[in-house]
Amino acid sequence: MSNFNTDIRFLKGVGEKRAQHLYSLGIDTIGALLRYFPRGYEDFSNVKQIFDCNVDEKVCVKAKIVTPITENKVRNNMTLYKFSVSDGTAQMQVTIFNNKYLAARLHQGSEYLFLGKIQSGTFLPSMSSPEIREVGGTGIVPIYPASKNMTSAAISKLVRTALDGCEIEDVLPESIRAQYKLCDLRTAIENIHFPKSEEALARAKQHLVFEELFILRMGLMLLKNKRRVVSNYIFKRDYTIDYINSLPFEMTAAQKRVIGECVSDMASGRVMNRLVQGDVGCGKTAVAASLMYHTAKNGAQAAIMAPTEVLAEQHYKNLSEGLKDTDIKVVLLTGSLKKSEKQRAKDLLQSGEAALAVGTHALISEDVSFKNLALVITDEQHRFGVTQRANLASKGAATHTLVMSATPIPRTLGLIIYGDLDISIIDEYPRGRQQIENYCVESALRPRVFGYIKKHLDEGRQGYIVCPMVEENEQLELKSAEEYYAEIKGGEFKNYSVGLLHGKMKPKEKDAVMRAFKDGEIQLLVCTTVIEVGIDVPNAAIMVIENAERFGLSQLHQLRGRIGRGQYKSTCIFISDYKKERLDVIKQTVDGFKIADEDLKLRGPGDFLGSRQHGLPQLKIADIYADNDILRLTGMAAANVLEHDPKLKADENKNLRQEIIKLYKKLNEN
Repeated sequence: MSNFNTDIRFLKGVGEKRAQHLYSLGIDTIGALLRYFPRGYEDFSNVKQIFDCNVDEKVCVKAKIVTPITENKVRNNMTLYKFSVSDGTAQMQVTIFNNKYLAARLHQGSEYLFLGKIQSGTFLPSMSSPEIREVGGTGIVPIYPASKNMTSAAISKLVRTALDGCEIEDVLPESIRAQYKLCDLRTAIENIHFPKSEEALARAKQHLVFEELFILRMGLMLLKNKRRVVSNYIFKRDYTIDYINSLPFEMTAAQKRVIGECVSDMASGRVMNRLVQGDVGCGKTAVAASLMYHTAKNGAQAAIMAPTEVLAEQHYKNLSEGLKDTDIKVVLLTGSLKKSEKQRAKDLLQSGEAALAVGTHALISEDVSFKNLALVITDEQHRFGVTQRANLASKGAATHTLVMSATPIPRTLGLIIYGDLDISIIDEYPRGRQQIENYCVESALRPRVFGYIKKHLDEGRQGYIVCPMVEENEQLELKSAEEYYAEIKGGEFKNYSVGLLHGKMKPKEKDAVMRAFKDGEIQLLVCTTVIEVGIDVPNAAIMVIENAERFGLSQLHQLRGRIGRGQYKSTCIFISDYKKERLDVIKQTVDGFKIADEDLKLRGPGDFLGSRQHGLPQLKIADIYADNDILRLTGMAAANVLEHDPKLKADENKNLRQEIIKLYKKLNEN
């Protein structure tokens, strides 16, 4: 008997060459093969009589071949194989395209199952390129993600071989299976691949979804507990109140609530590991500044790391101005500073004379050290790798960590992506924030849109035009940012100052363009999504997003958040000739979390999980949105298990413990 860890090479029917094909699909062990789940199923179990079938209906019919199989060569080297079948109620014509091997296996007078869409023919109903099975086979047939060298049928055959010769032990404790009425793992795997019925398939999926989410939730809970180490910095006195009272504006209730949660963490005796989420413009930076002030007044140091030099400079300027009447010294550390300026900043941090540091990746350089770093903050955290964030925290000992994100994540998805962090949400805008008018128009109206942009520029305002690509893509017929820039700079906007910004530019070039735009030297900025993480330009009052259908709703919301940041009425125009009803969501609400929920419904979790630097393994069978109820149950179940067996030492948890260890390895690899 083999086990889950046996190399796929040793499975009967797999040699070295076939093993390589399986490796390319991510199948390296018997366990990986058994957990290579079908992407769908063809149902041959629900047979319908030909006479009762409707045109365009996908059905399965059981019928006998009643005419010879004819071969006809047509254009482009295509060969058609045609024959008629009958089930006693009516006849149907069947056509097979370019598949001589299948045609050779079929015989006049024999009965088969034909699965496909019914079409109307001249004299008889017809079916083109149906799935064909011999009568007596299994009713529900799995369809696997396949490749040129490994067909779905070949994978199915190997799965059957593996199942027949593999010992399968349950991962979920028996008590959990009993409590949530789950079948055992062998039954689940057997029926996910070769379901005996629709009910058996549903039970199999329920077990496997629960197991996948349960292991992930438990792993993240353990990781969170592991990070709850004793802090070297216990701040019992709350100085944030002084900072809040010194501000020239009133903080929102949401900002004050989040600050309170962080202050509580920093006074608890345990290290803070918290995420602050909120839309662009909700006031996260003011929250960060109050906590940095709080840290400095408690006699320790704090550092905030931003993804770009211009954003770091903006933070430095705002923080310095806010603390100008105090004795707290702030230093800036970025890559473009002069060598002498860098050294001065490093000396001040090492000696402790400077309590606060603002910078870019330069902060995590080996030669940067702090005297008593107690708080590290990363702004726009998804722009940093896990290792970079950890490197900044390692500049101190048991430091408090705060990560900030303006990328709204659906609350259900947040439980997974940020399962190892405590989450605070700023769900309120500061007073005075301008409402943004939104319009969706077709490309035929682009000349009028350009006229509207000029009106804003002539009034002294600035604007953005966002393109989905850097370079031209002829297949998709999308204008690139570079092509667009060249076209309008020499045409419609030749009398205006136009700039170009995209992700393939060198960091110094990007910073120079962003700085010029902020200073008003550039009136109109043609750009890609690189401006998602941008700077405050209060004078920017109009944005046009080309090919808006190419962006996710959350990304569109992020982009438009770059305008409406000043005193001027702002407008965002989405240009698209497709899927305009999808854009209605973003026209109707400015709530980033509602938009993210809708985006998740439309796109599924893959784009969220695949596009964030969350370091988590991809889910194989669970769907965060569709399986939200199971996600909630697994959280309760995991907490219950850890309450009674925090180190998973009990005998019934031994297999679960092994899966958690594997998960930790994956997390560490990322």
